[in-house]
Amino acid sequence: MTGGATGGPGGPYGNARRIVRQPRHAVAERPFIVIWEATRACPLACLHCRAEAQTRRDPRELDGTDARRVMDQVAAFGRPAPLFVITGGDPFQRADLAELVAYGTSLGLRVAVSPSGTPTLTRENLVAVRDAGAVALSLSLDGSTAGRHDAFRGVPGVYDWTLDGWRTARELGLKVQVNTTLTRRSLPDLADIAALVRREGAMLWSGFVLVPTGRGEQLSALSAEEVEDALHFLYDCGSVLATKTTEGHHFRRIALQRALLDRHGERPALGPLYGRLSARAAELGLFEGGRRAVRRPPMDVSSGRGFVFVSHTGEVHPSGFLPVSAGNVKNRPLTEVYRGSALFTKLRDPALLGGRCGACEFRSVCGGSRSRAYGSTRDVLAEDPYCAYRPGSFPYQEELAESMSNQGTPRP
Repeated sequence: MTGGATGGPGGPYGNARRIVRQPRHAVAERPFIVIWEATRACPLACLHCRAEAQTRRDPRELDGTDARRVMDQVAAFGRPAPLFVITGGDPFQRADLAELVAYGTSLGLRVAVSPSGTPTLTRENLVAVRDAGAVALSLSLDGSTAGRHDAFRGVPGVYDWTLDGWRTARELGLKVQVNTTLTRRSLPDLADIAALVRREGAMLWSGFVLVPTGRGEQLSALSAEEVEDALHFLYDCGSVLATKTTEGHHFRRIALQRALLDRHGERPALGPLYGRLSARAAELGLFEGGRRAVRRPPMDVSSGRGFVFVSHTGEVHPSGFLPVSAGNVKNRPLTEVYRGSALFTKLRDPALLGGRCGACEFRSVCGGSRSRAYGSTRDVLAEDPYCAYRPGSFPYQEELAESMSNQGTPRP
């Protein structure tokens, strides 16, 4: 089983697409995406929950006036405005969600909503956010069956609510992104989940490489070799599905490596997990039928570098998985925090990275997960413990340097 073509006409080095996309604007000036945690209220008990969600809303949450002020600050970054994602907890726990979507849309923001798979995921609620201007919906799927998914989410019925909401959203014309957390439980099921995503249809399938924060600290860690195998399998899936990763920044390294290996007619040497996933994909016929005309290039965005998170109380973080605050939107504009805070500026300088990340030739387009580095060492600049790559070990270094220069120098 192979991963398919890397680009359009002209093969992996054709002019149709770059292997790794760069944001159109300097990431020091404007984020590509802003995530706002509208609430931590959620009836689920997910094993990995970053937010350690509770059944009741926190009285310290940003109210409607505060939320509108946040969106004003996002719009102040200029046009085209960053993508604005309203997440939680479960944002449908807020009665004013549709009003807030409408306000953001009126400012020229592209607004997406990331709800939980709960009984709030109704046609009525989905129609309300669509009519308010939401352009996309993000849903989580951590198992290919109800038993597997519901066990991870901690509540029976979540799988069915999620699939019903997914199908309804697509019927209503909303784009749907499906997120899968890579854990010890979900790794053996990845091929089956991919087949389900392909069958049901999604704009994008995202593999979230677990960060040890919140309840996720209680889950057993993956090995770097398992993560490498899983990310290569996601790369293979990119031939039939649009795929991306969250906190899996070395997926960009893998995309560059695989393009060069394809050019030489070679395959990477991978581990037993990759072999099992490939064999299961063959059994399911995952790669049979039509292929994508063009592989979706991963976007070169990471914590504090094109990405910013605003918590339910207004704290500004480089990522929702990196619990270090650089300020609060109640007393300092988001534009100032993002552009000028010491935390954000140092995260945008790959020369400051330590360990293997600092020595790696891919550091300018990968840089590792700063959230996972912090979760493991309490140092935001430490190496990513989930990366198996040894700096300098890739065989085609001259071609790699040329390929990376062709990506365009990332703008600081």
